Amino acid sequence: MKVDQLHHVIPGTTIFDSGQARKGYALNKMCFSFNSADNRAEFKRDEDAYCRKYNLNAEQREAIRQRNVLQLIAAGGNVYYLAKFAGIFGLDVQDIGAQQTGMTKEAFKAKLLEAGR
Repeated sequence: MKVDQLHHVIPGTTIFDSGQARKGYALNKMCFSFNSADNRAEFKRDEDAYCRKYNLNAEQREAIRQRNVLQLIAAGGNVYYLAKFAGIFGLDVQDIGAQQTGMTKEAFKAKLLEAGR
């Protein structure tokens, strides 16, 4: 099966492929910059200016404003880099997973615990 065919096999899932990587390069580069405390502080001072500094497009800037992980993924975001963004607001990977599944964090954690049994 070709990679292009996989896009149709997993409904509702954005596959992070080479096209998504190109689409999200600026967004992921910006999120990677959040490894630096100085960069996180600069972002908090003026989010719009920081997004412009990295040349985010309108879709990406809106998703950043909305704190919407699903929109960020659709806009080319890689979940590993987006975790850096989420961390600025005290969110962790379970918060992201809950948002992706439309569940509360507590329900998502319970589902993970149940799956591990």
